[in-house]
Amino acid sequence: MLHRLKSLEARYNELLSLLAREDVARDFNQYKNISRELSQLEPVVKAFQEYLRLEEKLREDREILKEGGDKELKELAEGEIKTLTFESESLEREIRSLLLKNDPDGRRDIIVEIRAGTGGEEAALFASELYRMYFRLAEKKLWKAELLNINNSDLKGIKEVVFSISGENVYARLQYESGVHRVQRVPQTEASGRIHTSTATVAVLPEVEEVDVKIDPKDLRIDVFAATGPGGQNVNRNYTAIRITHLPTNTVVSIQDEKSQHKNKTKALRILRSRLYEMEQKKRHEEIAEKRKSQVGSGERSEKIRTYNFTQNRVTDHRIGVSVFNIPSFLDGDMDEILDALSTHFETQRLEETLGREE
Repeated sequence: MLHRLKSLEARYNELLSLLAREDVARDFNQYKNISRELSQLEPVVKAFQEYLRLEEKLREDREILKEGGDKELKELAEGEIKTLTFESESLEREIRSLLLKNDPDGRRDIIVEIRAGTGGEEAALFASELYRMYFRLAEKKLWKAELLNINNSDLKGIKEVVFSISGENVYARLQYESGVHRVQRVPQTEASGRIHTSTATVAVLPEVEEVDVKIDPKDLRIDVFAATGPGGQNVNRNYTAIRITHLPTNTVVSIQDEKSQHKNKTKALRILRSRLYEMEQKKRHEEIAEKRKSQVGSGERSEKIRTYNFTQNRVTDHRIGVSVFNIPSFLDGDMDEILDALSTHFETQRLEETLGREE
């Protein structure tokens, strides 16, 4: 852990130096990103520096005891050692807790993609409920939610929706929502009362700036077409819908929500940057993921991470075995009980892995 803390302190000092440079001060995006990283590192670095100060004082007091000499001075040193030892151990626990939260992406805003899975129209209706759930959560947390693109189904459901949420520590709070969400209930159209199981997938991507992901225009194919709505009718006779294909990765983003071609292109590039960033992060963490195969849940989208059982009024997260018994409240954005448990579980897991690699 000491090696990790020294590295963070060195990075903190490097960022302070960068922030003092005139060229950085003139570059708004660079200045914002450096300031954001500084504010994230500052609590753990300041705590580490205070820990080192306490350890140095403890070393001095122990030297006094070894040297002997004045009895009153020795008694004073002994009393101070007890106090400093308690403070040092408390600070070490605080540092470990701060390291848990030292995720470089934790303070980022997010882009959320929800898609109806198996289950036909019932899956589309469930996807629309998940969409509303995250919007209600954003309202309650005073975050800002913005619709980027939506593809409705014929019966008031959603085939696919993409939206952003911005605010304090949004990614840190919602990053573990990625995965397959499953619903078990009796559809309104089911006359026999038989329970159906349907699914929807959720992807939570950290939103990144242009400086975080460089995209060469030569790597993009941009197609323009007329936007259409449910049933195939024209929403806009002008060619405003945008499809961007990133050729090296064959990543495709289509946006038709806005009536402006320029606005659709801007939104599509936002989504593309986040997808490419996630792909790069996934590559970097492949080695770690291999070591986690035996552990409960990795957060991969292919896993069924949560079940919403309406007949039992129960929401269960399978990765941590936690259930809450109030589906209406949960779908209205009251998700804190499960979100808290997920954060504690995965952050503790990540710290154990980090310390294990450094030992």
